[in-house]
Amino acid sequence: MSHTILEWLQQVMSSPWLYVALFALALLDGFFPVVPAETSVITAGVFAASGQTNLALVIVVAALGAFCGDHISYLLGHKGGGRLRERKAFVWARGALAERGGLVLVVARYVPGGRTATTLTMGAVRYPLRSFTFFDSIAAVSWGVYSGLIGFFGGMAFENDPIKGLLLGLGIALSVTAVVEIVRWIRKRRAIKASPERLPADTSV
Repeated sequence: MSHTILEWLQQVMSSPWLYVALFALALLDGFFPVVPAETSVITAGVFAASGQTNLALVIVVAALGAFCGDHISYLLGHKGGGRLRERKAFVWARGALAERGGLVLVVARYVPGGRTATTLTMGAVRYPLRSFTFFDSIAAVSWGVYSGLIGFFGGMAFENDPIKGLLLGLGIALSVTAVVEIVRWIRKRRAIKASPERLPADTSV
């Protein structure tokens, strides 16, 4: 079974259309987050370790696709964000945006569901497009480098067994995501504990 999967992956990775597909997946993932863009970039990075793909090109097309997809999401939020503002994810994104400014876009790139909520929210609240583009370029490039290198080093660790390299890369990516979520949860708990308790209302006349 694994041999069949490996053969199929090798055929896909050797296709000249691979980079077009990576760009399209990264773009769609900007406003349709169920698309497996990160998994695809990690997979391409795994095969870059054996020379079947070009790591630099994988990173560039992934980052460019993410950058374009985020801007589409921003424009969607700009045009129709009013209907989304009270949903839980968007309330979180709005609060994070008020607290951290444009840097939240970089952080949200690694939070499940956070990226799309943040880009839509930034469009809905009319966050300056120039500032959005600046921070999004950092987010997109860092994500492309992160995903590509995780796959590449996983592929180097298991050069003769790309399937294990892919599993290692995905495991690292999931671990990083879990750590981000745990840290965010701990910080939220600490912030709640540190907030002053509400004083009882003065009922004296």
